[in-house]
Amino acid sequence: MRAAITSVAGYLPDDVLSNADLEKMVDTNDEWIRSRTGIEERRILKDPTKATSDMGAEAVKTLLEKRGIDATEIDLVIVATVTADMHFPSTANLIAHKVGAVNSWGFDLSAACSGFIFALTTGAKFIESGQYKKVVIVGADKMSSIIDYTDRTTCILFGDGAAAVLLEPTESHGIIDHKLHVDGNGANFLRQKAGGSLFPPTHETVENKDHVIWQDGQPVFKAAVKGMADVSYDIMQRNNLAPDDVAWLVPHQANLRIIDATQRRMGLPKEKVMINIQKYGNTTAATIPLCLRDWESQLKAGDNIILAAFGGGFTWGAVYLQWAYDTH
Repeated sequence: MRAAITSVAGYLPDDVLSNADLEKMVDTNDEWIRSRTGIEERRILKDPTKATSDMGAEAVKTLLEKRGIDATEIDLVIVATVTADMHFPSTANLIAHKVGAVNSWGFDLSAACSGFIFALTTGAKFIESGQYKKVVIVGADKMSSIIDYTDRTTCILFGDGAAAVLLEPTESHGIIDHKLHVDGNGANFLRQKAGGSLFPPTHETVENKDHVIWQDGQPVFKAAVKGMADVSYDIMQRNNLAPDDVAWLVPHQANLRIIDATQRRMGLPKEKVMINIQKYGNTTAATIPLCLRDWESQLKAGDNIILAAFGGGFTWGAVYLQWAYDTH
């Protein structure tokens, strides 16, 4: 028994934050952003009454409509996010309520930009156990809620968005292998310092801007290039996959240079790499499923696909799957 992705859907806010808009906010420019990241614009959820669960719920509603099933058939909802609506209840709890998944249970998983592949691997195990038939995996983040828009090193990178996949049992295709890693030393280089039990919210933490993303760019870039490229190559080797055997690389959309390094390490041509960073920026846990949504019409049953990510803290990994259905 394997777990296969049988439907994919996404949601993006309507409001666009372009590089030209950022030029008016911080000391940066369009050419600098494009040359170093590949990003041209990103989507922002401006409505202060809407949060991560609202984007995730819209993605799940579309997912179910495409698959032609009712929310009451969902067994489990796993949400990958670092921008939960609140510490508790979980965002999975809220999404399940908003879509009417009254027969499900769920939980959140925090692995930053690797969150979706961590959650996908976790959800697959519930399918493989034989106890669950329909598991929804959501990657969703309202990154604008933890961005300092006076910090030009981080505000240019991130956008808001959500996407979801449905996992169902199959005897062919599906998720075949995974290789996942964590290294807590990465917290020294990329973190959101305050808001948890170590540094609860105070006037001082707010004044010091300790509730937003902070990163030391160079160590993060070097670790991401090595981590994402190496783990993608390793999973190819472990499964005896030559570059010609791989139909698609679906990389986390953090930086075009990191994606290029991963592609080269795997020996793949650029036309086999899904890239939409120019349109959405880094939506953290949503980037990989948004790629699957954007390229769904080009996927064929049996395609060998490698998903790869690197995230803050640090987290990184790769998943090897065979696509389960034709979309045309």
